[in-house]
Amino acid sequence: MGVTNIPPEMRLALIHRVIVPDEEYPKEYAILVTDRRSIFIRQEKTRSSFVLRGEMRYGTALVTDVIPKTLEDYAQSTLESLTADSANLTVPHEALISLVMRREEPKFRARDFLIWLTMRRQGEIFQVYDFEMNYRPSPNRETGIRFYMVPLGAYFKPRRQTKSRETVLREYAMDALEIFQKVFPAGTISL
Repeated sequence: MGVTNIPPEMRLALIHRVIVPDEEYPKEYAILVTDRRSIFIRQEKTRSSFVLRGEMRYGTALVTDVIPKTLEDYAQSTLESLTADSANLTVPHEALISLVMRREEPKFRARDFLIWLTMRRQGEIFQVYDFEMNYRPSPNRETGIRFYMVPLGAYFKPRRQTKSRETVLREYAMDALEIFQKVFPAGTISL
């Protein structure tokens, strides 16, 4: 019986925040990306459903008091414990079918007048970037996750001092896309 030398799984990056839409309550996740899988780590509820839905529409955190997690924050957690937690989602990279990045302008309703007015005053459009990840958790089943790239205020606010809102949101989404491009199978990513 031979000994196999399988290298240990490497933690490569952490996307500090995405929001996954849900009928009842949008869910906040950090994504730990390894060389073999992406683990969506459920974050504690920090805001009301109303606020999170607004953040998904406008692409930026409305509250700035939450500090982004780092890879070091998860260094003591084993990958097995993170994947065993039922609140978390795990996507093995070899099961990935496609990853599509989209951007959309929010559609305004009457109650969004103040947001619309702010956009007009700033001369910017709030671009919201979202990803749709489709994969096969088992040979006979296909599923997907849609998530919005919504940086926390602690990430967004300092960058906003020197860059436009659109630039900060685009850079956040493009950084995530670059991470995924390094580990996902060729031909699975489209814009």
